[in-house]
Amino acid sequence: MWGILPAAGRGSRIQPLAFSKELLPVGSRMEGVTERPCAVSEYLAERMVLGGADKLCFVISNGKSDIMTYFGGQYGPAQIAYVVQPRPAGLCDAIFRAEPVLSAEETLAVGLPDTVWFPPDALAGLPDDRLSFLLFPVDRPELFDAVVLDAEDRVREIQVKQTNASSSWIWGAFKMPVPVFMQLRSLWQERGFRDEYVGHLVNAYLAAGGEAVGIKAGRAYVDVGTVEGYRAAINLLADAATGQFAGPGRSPRASRARTHSRRGGGASTLDRGD
Repeated sequence: MWGILPAAGRGSRIQPLAFSKELLPVGSRMEGVTERPCAVSEYLAERMVLGGADKLCFVISNGKSDIMTYFGGQYGPAQIAYVVQPRPAGLCDAIFRAEPVLSAEETLAVGLPDTVWFPPDALAGLPDDRLSFLLFPVDRPELFDAVVLDAEDRVREIQVKQTNASSSWIWGAFKMPVPVFMQLRSLWQERGFRDEYVGHLVNAYLAAGGEAVGIKAGRAYVDVGTVEGYRAAINLLADAATGQFAGPGRSPRASRARTHSRRGGGASTLDRGD
Protein backbone atom coordinates (compact mmCIF):
# COMPACT_ATOMS: atom_id res chain seq x y z
CA MET A 1 0.00 0.00 0.00
CA TRP A 2 1.09 3.54 -0.78
CA GLY A 3 0.81 6.35 1.74
CA ILE A 4 0.42 9.72 0.02
CA LEU A 5 1.58 12.77 1.99
CA PRO A 6 0.74 16.05 0.19
CA ALA A 7 3.37 18.47 1.49
CA ALA A 8 3.54 21.16 -1.19
CA GLY A 9 1.54 23.83 0.65
CA ARG A 10 3.13 27.10 1.69
CA GLY A 11 1.97 26.97 5.30
CA SER A 12 1.00 30.63 5.36
CA ARG A 13 -1.05 30.25 8.56
CA ILE A 14 2.02 29.44 10.65
CA GLN A 15 4.72 31.45 8.88
CA PRO A 16 7.33 32.78 9.15
CA LEU A 17 9.38 29.62 9.45
CA ALA A 18 12.90 28.98 8.19
CA PHE A 19 11.89 25.52 6.95
CA SER A 20 8.94 23.60 5.55
CA LYS A 21 5.95 23.52 7.91
CA GLU A 22 5.94 19.71 7.72
CA LEU A 23 9.26 19.74 9.59
CA LEU A 24 7.94 21.81 12.49
CA PRO A 25 9.18 20.08 15.68
CA VAL A 26 6.23 18.75 17.68
CA GLY A 27 7.09 16.52 20.60
CA SER A 28 10.09 14.22 20.51
CA ARG A 29 11.23 10.73 19.61
CA MET A 30 13.90 8.37 20.82
CA GLU A 31 16.86 7.29 18.72
CA GLY A 32 18.36 4.60 20.88
CA VAL A 33 18.96 6.33 24.21
CA THR A 34 18.92 9.82 22.71
CA GLU A 35 15.80 11.98 22.65
CA ARG A 36 15.41 14.11 19.54
CA PRO A 37 12.76 16.54 18.25
CA CYS A 38 10.08 14.97 16.10
CA ALA A 39 8.90 16.66 12.88
CA VAL A 40 5.11 16.88 12.72
CA SER A 41 5.00 14.93 9.43
CA GLU A 42 6.61 11.94 11.13
CA TYR A 43 3.35 11.31 12.96
CA LEU A 44 1.49 10.79 9.70
CA ALA A 45 4.34 8.73 8.23
CA GLU A 46 4.22 6.47 11.27
CA ARG A 47 0.44 6.14 11.07
CA MET A 48 0.65 5.26 7.39
CA VAL A 49 3.10 2.46 8.13
CA LEU A 50 1.01 1.20 11.04
CA GLY A 51 -1.98 1.22 8.68
CA GLY A 52 -0.22 -1.06 6.21
CA ALA A 53 1.80 1.24 3.94
CA ASP A 54 5.08 -0.20 2.69
CA LYS A 55 5.73 2.77 0.39
CA LEU A 56 5.38 6.50 1.04
CA CYS A 57 5.10 9.30 -1.51
CA PHE A 58 5.70 12.90 -0.47
CA VAL A 59 4.24 15.48 -2.85
CA ILE A 60 6.45 18.55 -2.46
CA SER A 61 6.94 21.91 -4.14
CA ASN A 62 10.12 23.12 -5.82
CA GLY A 63 11.32 24.87 -2.66
CA LYS A 64 10.84 21.99 -0.23
CA SER A 65 13.97 19.93 -0.73
CA ASP A 66 14.51 20.07 3.05
CA ILE A 67 11.82 17.38 3.37
CA MET A 68 13.91 15.10 1.14
CA THR A 69 16.98 15.85 3.22
CA TYR A 70 15.16 15.08 6.45
CA PHE A 71 13.47 11.81 5.46
CA GLY A 72 15.85 10.45 2.84
CA GLY A 73 14.75 7.30 1.04
CA GLN A 74 13.19 5.25 3.81
CA TYR A 75 11.03 5.55 6.90
CA GLY A 76 11.06 2.39 8.99
CA PRO A 77 10.23 -0.46 6.59
CA ALA A 78 8.67 1.89 4.00
CA GLN A 79 10.52 3.14 0.93
CA ILE A 80 9.99 6.81 0.06
CA ALA A 81 9.35 8.44 -3.30
CA TYR A 82 9.02 12.15 -4.02
CA VAL A 83 6.99 13.90 -6.70
CA VAL A 84 6.76 17.65 -7.35
CA GLN A 85 3.72 19.89 -7.59
CA PRO A 86 5.21 22.74 -9.66
CA ARG A 87 2.75 25.41 -8.50
CA PRO A 88 0.14 25.69 -5.73
CA ALA A 89 -3.09 24.32 -7.21
CA GLY A 90 -4.98 22.76 -4.33
CA LEU A 91 -5.13 19.45 -2.54
CA CYS A 92 -6.71 17.50 -5.39
CA ASP A 93 -3.94 18.52 -7.77
CA ALA A 94 -1.31 17.57 -5.19
CA ILE A 95 -2.79 14.12 -4.57
CA PHE A 96 -3.13 13.28 -8.25
CA ARG A 97 0.54 14.19 -8.81
CA ALA A 98 1.28 10.79 -7.23
CA GLU A 99 -0.33 8.93 -10.16
CA PRO A 100 2.97 8.00 -11.92
CA VAL A 101 4.19 5.87 -8.98
CA LEU A 102 0.98 3.84 -8.60
CA SER A 103 0.06 0.42 -9.99
CA ALA A 104 -3.51 -0.66 -10.71
CA GLU A 105 -3.48 -3.56 -8.26
CA GLU A 106 -2.42 -1.44 -5.28
CA THR A 107 -4.26 0.50 -2.59
CA LEU A 108 -3.36 3.91 -1.24
CA ALA A 109 -4.08 6.10 1.75
CA VAL A 110 -3.95 9.89 1.91
CA GLY A 111 -3.44 12.04 4.99
CA LEU A 112 -2.36 15.56 5.85
CA PRO A 113 1.24 15.80 7.13
CA ASP A 114 0.61 18.82 9.37
CA THR A 115 -1.86 16.93 11.58
CA VAL A 116 -1.61 14.70 14.64
CA TRP A 117 -4.31 12.16 15.40
CA PHE A 118 -5.09 9.11 17.49
CA PRO A 119 -5.26 6.17 17.63
CA PRO A 120 -2.05 5.66 15.63
CA ASP A 121 -3.24 2.43 13.95
CA ALA A 122 -6.71 3.69 12.97
CA LEU A 123 -6.00 3.43 9.21
CA ALA A 124 -5.77 -0.34 9.55
CA GLY A 125 -9.54 -0.44 10.12
CA LEU A 126 -10.40 1.00 6.70
CA PRO A 127 -11.41 -1.43 3.91
CA ASP A 128 -9.15 -1.98 0.91
CA ASP A 129 -11.83 -2.37 -1.75
CA ARG A 130 -13.62 1.00 -1.74
CA LEU A 131 -13.24 4.68 -1.00
CA SER A 132 -13.34 5.04 2.77
CA PHE A 133 -12.80 7.94 5.15
CA LEU A 134 -11.26 7.79 8.61
CA LEU A 135 -13.46 10.04 10.73
CA PHE A 136 -12.74 12.03 13.88
CA PRO A 137 -15.12 13.89 16.22
CA VAL A 138 -14.38 17.59 16.65
CA ASP A 139 -15.96 20.55 18.42
CA ARG A 140 -15.76 22.91 15.43
CA PRO A 141 -16.48 20.95 12.23
CA GLU A 142 -16.92 24.19 10.28
CA LEU A 143 -13.13 24.53 10.26
CA PHE A 144 -12.72 21.18 8.49
CA ASP A 145 -14.48 18.92 6.02
CA ALA A 146 -17.49 17.46 7.86
CA VAL A 147 -18.71 14.08 6.63
CA VAL A 148 -22.45 13.30 6.65
CA LEU A 149 -23.31 9.59 6.77
CA ASP A 150 -26.51 7.61 6.35
CA ALA A 151 -27.71 4.91 8.73
CA GLU A 152 -25.35 2.37 7.12
CA ASP A 153 -22.28 4.62 7.34
CA ARG A 154 -22.28 5.44 3.66
CA VAL A 155 -21.12 8.94 2.84
CA ARG A 156 -24.00 11.18 1.78
CA GLU A 157 -22.12 14.46 1.58
CA ILE A 158 -18.90 16.20 2.55
CA GLN A 159 -19.48 19.72 3.84
CA VAL A 160 -16.32 21.70 3.08
CA LYS A 161 -15.63 24.27 5.81
CA GLN A 162 -19.36 24.89 6.01
CA THR A 163 -20.95 27.10 8.65
CA ASN A 164 -23.51 25.17 10.71
CA ALA A 165 -22.18 21.82 9.51
CA SER A 166 -24.70 19.05 10.15
CA SER A 167 -22.06 16.54 11.29
CA SER A 168 -19.39 16.81 13.97
CA TRP A 169 -17.34 14.07 12.28
CA ILE A 170 -14.57 15.17 9.93
CA TRP A 171 -12.26 13.18 7.70
CA GLY A 172 -8.64 12.98 8.76
CA ALA A 173 -7.42 10.46 6.19
CA PHE A 174 -8.89 8.29 3.46
CA LYS A 175 -8.10 5.10 1.63
CA MET A 176 -9.02 3.56 -1.72
CA PRO A 177 -7.89 1.07 -4.36
CA VAL A 178 -5.95 2.65 -7.23
CA PRO A 179 -8.80 2.09 -9.76
CA VAL A 180 -11.05 4.34 -7.63
CA PHE A 181 -8.20 6.89 -7.45
CA MET A 182 -8.10 6.87 -11.26
CA GLN A 183 -11.88 7.32 -11.46
CA LEU A 184 -11.63 10.35 -9.21
CA ARG A 185 -8.75 11.72 -11.24
CA SER A 186 -10.70 11.31 -14.49
CA LEU A 187 -13.72 13.04 -12.96
CA TRP A 188 -11.51 15.89 -11.75
CA GLN A 189 -10.16 16.29 -15.28
CA GLU A 190 -13.68 16.17 -16.77
CA ARG A 191 -14.70 18.94 -14.37
CA GLY A 192 -11.95 21.16 -15.72
CA PHE A 193 -9.58 20.71 -12.76
CA ARG A 194 -11.75 23.15 -10.81
CA ASP A 195 -11.98 21.15 -7.59
CA GLU A 196 -9.38 22.39 -5.13
CA TYR A 197 -10.79 20.51 -2.15
CA VAL A 198 -11.29 16.75 -1.94
CA GLY A 199 -14.78 17.19 -0.50
CA HIS A 200 -16.12 18.98 -3.57
CA LEU A 201 -14.73 16.30 -5.88
CA VAL A 202 -16.10 13.47 -3.75
CA ASN A 203 -19.55 15.09 -3.73
CA ALA A 204 -19.46 15.07 -7.53
CA TYR A 205 -18.29 11.44 -7.44
CA LEU A 206 -21.22 10.49 -5.22
CA ALA A 207 -23.67 12.38 -7.44
CA ALA A 208 -22.37 10.40 -10.42
CA GLY A 209 -23.14 7.10 -8.68
CA GLY A 210 -19.92 6.51 -6.76
CA GLU A 211 -19.90 5.15 -3.24
CA ALA A 212 -17.86 5.84 -0.12
CA VAL A 213 -18.05 4.84 3.51
CA GLY A 214 -17.09 6.60 6.71
CA ILE A 215 -15.38 4.77 9.56
CA LYS A 216 -15.72 6.45 12.97
CA ALA A 217 -12.48 5.02 14.34
CA GLY A 218 -10.73 8.28 15.23
CA ARG A 219 -10.56 9.57 18.79
CA ALA A 220 -8.62 12.84 18.59
CA TYR A 221 -7.45 15.09 15.76
CA VAL A 222 -5.40 18.29 15.68
CA ASP A 223 -4.42 20.50 12.74
CA VAL A 224 -0.95 21.86 13.51
CA GLY A 225 -1.11 24.49 10.75
CA THR A 226 -1.68 27.35 13.19
CA VAL A 227 -0.03 28.47 16.42
CA GLU A 228 -3.21 27.52 18.29
CA GLY A 229 -3.13 24.09 16.65
CA TYR A 230 0.53 23.69 17.55
CA ARG A 231 -0.28 24.25 21.21
CA ALA A 232 -3.20 21.83 20.99
CA ALA A 233 -0.93 19.17 19.46
CA ILE A 234 1.55 19.51 22.31
CA ASN A 235 -1.31 19.05 24.77
CA LEU A 236 -2.72 16.09 22.85
CA LEU A 237 0.62 14.30 22.79
CA ALA A 238 1.06 14.90 26.50
CA ASP A 239 -2.42 13.47 27.11
CA ALA A 240 -1.61 10.45 24.93
CA ALA A 241 1.58 9.80 26.86
CA THR A 242 -0.42 9.51 30.08
CA GLY A 243 -3.46 7.81 28.54
CA GLN A 244 -5.71 10.85 29.00
CA PHE A 245 -7.43 12.22 25.91
CA ALA A 246 -9.24 15.56 25.86
CA GLY A 247 -12.04 14.64 23.50
CA PRO A 248 -14.73 16.81 21.93
CA GLY A 249 -16.46 19.08 24.41
CA ARG A 250 -13.47 19.15 26.75
CA SER A 251 -10.49 21.46 26.83
CA PRO A 252 -7.05 19.87 26.59
CA ARG A 253 -5.34 19.95 29.92
CA ALA A 254 -2.28 22.10 30.48
CA SER A 255 0.83 20.19 29.56
CA ARG A 256 4.57 20.31 29.70
CA ALA A 257 6.33 22.51 27.18
CA ARG A 258 8.13 19.40 25.96
CA THR A 259 6.26 16.21 25.10
CA HIS A 260 7.82 12.77 25.23
CA SER A 261 6.60 10.37 22.56
CA ARG A 262 5.96 6.87 23.86
CA ARG A 263 5.60 3.57 22.04
CA GLY A 264 2.40 3.79 20.03
CA GLY A 265 1.90 7.42 20.99
CA GLY A 266 4.39 9.23 18.79
CA ALA A 267 6.98 8.79 16.11
CA SER A 268 9.54 7.06 18.29
CA THR A 269 8.82 3.51 17.11
CA LEU A 270 10.14 3.84 13.56
CA ASP A 271 13.45 5.09 12.25
CA ARG A 272 14.01 7.33 9.27
CA GLY A 273 16.36 6.04 6.63
CA ASP A 274 19.26 8.12 7.89
